[in-house]
Formats: sequence, C-alpha cells, structure tokens
Amino acid sequence: MTRTAEVDTERDAATGTGTDGLLRLGVHVRGRAVVLHGDGETVLAPGDLVFRGRPEADPLRLAPDARMTFVRVPRACLGATDAELDRLAGCHVPGGEGVGALVSAFLTSLAAEDEELRRSRVGELLARNAVDLVAVLVTQLLDGMPRVPGSREGDGAAALLARVRVFVEEHLADPDLSPETIARAHHISVRHLHKLFQGEGVTVGRWIRSRRLESCRRDLGGPAGRRPTVAAVAHRWGFTSPSHFSRAFRDAYGMSPRAWQERAAAELRTPAGPAGSGLAARITPAE
Repeated sequence: MTRTAEVDTERDAATGTGTDGLLRLGVHVRGRAVVLHGDGETVLAPGDLVFRGRPEADPLRLAPDARMTFVRVPRACLGATDAELDRLAGCHVPGGEGVGALVSAFLTSLAAEDEELRRSRVGELLARNAVDLVAVLVTQLLDGMPRVPGSREGDGAAALLARVRVFVEEHLADPDLSPETIARAHHISVRHLHKLFQGEGVTVGRWIRSRRLESCRRDLGGPAGRRPTVAAVAHRWGFTSPSHFSRAFRDAYGMSPRAWQERAAAELRTPAGPAGSGLAARITPAE
C-alpha cells in the first residue's frame, strides 16, 4: 500500500468506522477539547495528540471553539494489527516531550505548508515521512501496553507478521538482511517465517526487495541539489550489485534508475499541478 498521509483541519472530521483502512490521529490546535475515560476526562493542551475511535465509542469531545489538525494514515503501514490499533482509541500523548513532540511539530508544520508544496513530489515525500513518524509513535505506545490475554492464534500470527514488517523496514539498509536473520531475530524458524508470508501472496525475499526498491525510487526522486548517484542509492539500501539493482528496478517500474531520476527532476521543475504519480497527499492548511 502507498505510504501516504492525508491531513485536514476540520474540527469534526469524520472518525470513520475502522473499515476504511485508516487510522486517525488528531493534533490539538486551540479551544477546549477533552478525552473521556473510565475515571474522568483529560483536557488537551495545544500540541497534544489523541487517537480517534469508532463513531459509536469515540472518546474525543470538542467544544464549538475547538480546532484540531487530523492526519489519516493507512493502517497497513503502521506495523500493527487492527485489534492493536483499535486499542489506541482515546490514547492521549503529550505534545511537548519525546516522540509525541516530534510528531506534533511535524504534523502541524505539514498542515501549514502552502498549496504548491503540498501538491509537489516534495509534498508526497513529506507525507510519507509523516506516516513513518506515526508508525514510530504507534510502536512505542503498543510496546508500553499490557498484552490482551486469551488472544487467538490468528491474532498472534498477525501481530508477529506486523513486528516482522517493522523489523524489515528498520533494517532495509543492511545488505545481510535475509529470511535467516529475520527469523533469528524473532526466535522463530525460517519455515515459520515463510508460512507467515504465505497469506500475503509474496515470498519474504521478494517483499524485502520491493521495500528496498521503493526506498531507492523515493531517494532518486529527491530535490536536485541533494540527489545522490544511482550507485550510492543502491548501496544505501542494501543492493551490493549495481547491475542487479538496475535490472530489478527496471522490472519493477518499467524504466532504468537513471531514467526515473531524470523524469523526477523534470517533474520537480514543472509548476505544481495535479500529482502525476497519483501518490501525493492532500493537505489543507491550518486556519
């Protein structure tokens, strides 16, 4: 799934049902906003973060003067199961310290960018960075929560697969990343690891390669002043053979790495318009 985020500033943005595949995270801007919980309520300060819940049980309450920035992130990009993400509903994160401060500042700045930047390839990259930051926050929060007793075997397999995906993302640059190293890090057999990916319709090795190629594609499409060479990008993301990288890139995207880099440079020089790649996030400036 494309790693993009959508940001808006509607005070009563739809919470959704959870069936649309999106997780919603709010950053408090101003006015009175409270999160209800079993033993009372928590009043949000400007910059604080809160995860929204399903409409029938959404714990967030906003006064008429309240304004919040909401980010909608594809759940599949967050390295957690739907059941785990649902547990975050109503979770309040202070926006003045730790990872919460990083996420709050980044999302606030992202929403304040002008329309031209938001619709450019740079805006797309910023939106993907927003997803990565939210994924870090989600991982930190879930790691600090007690495990739910009596979970089904299927839920356990999904959670393990989610942790494997996060591990792979964190070690993509390691040329020694392999099914063997992944299995060893998670104390499972290679056979068990391959079984986890059977339902995904892809082998472990092919999934690693696709994630590496996507990272390479992103870096090759960066601003011209900071654009690295094709060889440097390939090496950065674990490809030890330049010729193998070029073949794999062409097979995946229908053009050579150099051709993609030149095309991206041309698009960055073109005045902003509808995103040609169809991947850019839609971002509305804060009021």
